[in-house]
Amino acid sequence: MSDAKIETIRSSSGGVLGRAHSVVRGQRLVLDSSSRPQPDALTNSEAFLASISSCGVTLIEVYAQEAGIPVARMAVTIEGVRTAAEPARFSRITMRFEIAGVSQPQAEALVETYRGR
Repeated sequence: MSDAKIETIRSSSGGVLGRAHSVVRGQRLVLDSSSRPQPDALTNSEAFLASISSCGVTLIEVYAQEAGIPVARMAVTIEGVRTAAEPARFSRITMRFEIAGVSQPQAEALVETYRGR
């Protein structure tokens, strides 16, 4: 038996141009095309960036707890830049980590742990 983790998500159209409905593990997510954003849903690019930043939060929190590092709270702000010439590609993505309850060297080590995984 393989030790690979397989994650399956089904996305489908729902009658609104530029909008997709995705379902995974019984959870539903509505995503809009980045070129047709609506106020009641994230765009595909926003969801992509949110998945990266939320991974930073959850990975660091779990690692810190397992390592006995007292993270009180944390936040990650992510910014993706796309040029008009290549709107389908991010030309730059930056992340800013704010970690409370730890020293600066501990915070830097936690971020390096995230970068290394």
